[in-house]
Amino acid sequence: MTEPSPTPEPSPEGARMLTALVRLRGALQGAALPLEVPGVEDQRTARAEMISQLEDYVIPRLMTIEAPMLAVVGGSTGAGKSTLVNSLVGRRVTQPGVLRPTTRSPVLVHNPADGHWFGQDRLLPELERVERSTDDPSALQLVPSDTIPPGLAVLDAPDIDSVEEANRTLAAQLLAAADLWLFVTSAARYADQVPWQFLREASERSAAVAIVLDRTPEDAVETVASHLARMLASRGLKDSPLFTVHEGPVDDEGLLPPESVAEIRSWLDSLAADAGARAAVVRQTLDGAIRRVARRTHEVADAEAGQVAAVTRLREDAERAYDAGIAAVHEASADGTLLRGEVLARWQEFVGTGELLRSLETRVGWLRDKLVNAIKGKPQQAERVQVAVESGLETLLTEHAEAAAERAEASWQSLASGQALLADAGEDLGRASRDFRRRAERAVRDWQGDVLAMVRDEGADKRTTARFLAYGVNGLSVALMVVVFAHTGGALVGAEAGIAGGGAVLGQKLLEAVFGDQAVRSLAERARKDLDRRVAELFDVERRRYLDLLDRLGVSTQSPETLREAARRVDDLRFAQATPAGPDSAAGTGAGGD
Repeated sequence: MTEPSPTPEPSPEGARMLTALVRLRGALQGAALPLEVPGVEDQRTARAEMISQLEDYVIPRLMTIEAPMLAVVGGSTGAGKSTLVNSLVGRRVTQPGVLRPTTRSPVLVHNPADGHWFGQDRLLPELERVERSTDDPSALQLVPSDTIPPGLAVLDAPDIDSVEEANRTLAAQLLAAADLWLFVTSAARYADQVPWQFLREASERSAAVAIVLDRTPEDAVETVASHLARMLASRGLKDSPLFTVHEGPVDDEGLLPPESVAEIRSWLDSLAADAGARAAVVRQTLDGAIRRVARRTHEVADAEAGQVAAVTRLREDAERAYDAGIAAVHEASADGTLLRGEVLARWQEFVGTGELLRSLETRVGWLRDKLVNAIKGKPQQAERVQVAVESGLETLLTEHAEAAAERAEASWQSLASGQALLADAGEDLGRASRDFRRRAERAVRDWQGDVLAMVRDEGADKRTTARFLAYGVNGLSVALMVVVFAHTGGALVGAEAGIAGGGAVLGQKLLEAVFGDQAVRSLAERARKDLDRRVAELFDVERRRYLDLLDRLGVSTQSPETLREAARRVDDLRFAQATPAGPDSAAGTGAGGD
């Protein structure tokens, strides 16, 4: 193969455009569109097509603007593309046949002097370069031939309507990489829908297109060609050259008579020989491709904005569900609700509620001694209160964690995007985590340990209570827990709510008798904040199950504007350096549209 020659440095304008296009490609790659929202599949397809167009054609072509013009021969199954290519070259370089599909691997024919332009780092870089015949659709067969003039390369592509999806995809990719689209159809296939979808795209991006009406009976040429010309004009392709190849015999090599393809060969040779006309074709197609990608980027940006909105909605729903759970736990653990049932029963056993409630009406000093006597020698009762508190809190936390998970799941299930995420989550997010109860148990025990430490630290330097603390540090800690469960905003609540409220008042009076009222308020607030913190941490772990699903999507709130800004930059450069290359200067190869 010919050794590569140095590639000319792009002009300052070309360098700026190249930088802008690379940034646009990066912005498109960053727009993942992962959520299932209405219309997203079309935009995913468009985004993939745009990235491929930039990588396969626009960026490589802009970097090698002096490279030969690439004419891609494409069309329907059985239209005679391979036979036409072989006939233009003058020998068999691509394999025609009766079995369909015939062309599986693309074949690129070029002048030997132009071989260096088609290295792995240039046109269609993901296709392996080979110099042998192959059926591998991931390979690009390079065939040098002296019959192809310098400045021109002809590529035989797979059928655009192949029964094999890989062939159809490759055909579309190759056509998107063409400077000139040479569409081959036949009298029997020219009105088929699939070719016209490709031709419409060519018109939308002002690509240079020529049509070959192949295998046409002589008596039908005028009728079919006239109808085809009207169809081309109605679809914005009135300036595209239309060639006809009569139906006829082929020789032993499978080639058409030279006169059958003489007009097409002459036209291609004239383009190759005229550097100005050739450059006009390249610029026209390149500019059209850049313009179309920039315009379609705004549609992707709108789709990405829809993704951002969907993620925001899902995130807010999950946040709201777990914030409500945290608030419910806070309320139920501070309004006296826990001072019922098992906790209240164990507390009454511990302190002898009835007698001590009557003692509240007497002097605090006398009460202090009475409390010492009441609590002294009852460590087992204190432990039972702790166990009851632990069980009550664990149950409360689990109930509200389950309720929060149910609310979050229900809100996500109301959206298609949320349904898809839940289905792929790998666990049932409508329930609390399997290890939640274990983590709740540990959190409650750790909180109880911290409450015990608070009480111990607060009473360490109080000699008047040394005897009491020696017997009742556990008792004081459960008293502080009882106070916390009826303690909101620095004051007891529910004090008049019967036995439960009275039990909380008793706990506070007991603590005040030892520490004083200010210290008790401080202890209660610290214990309350510590409990709230631990509850929030527990629920945040549960919340993260939902939020992590959203974070892994990689949807950035900045992405829509990044896309639009990148597209505007490309358009600004296009307008700044625009040099119109109309159909006339492209030797009659232009397509309609702006």
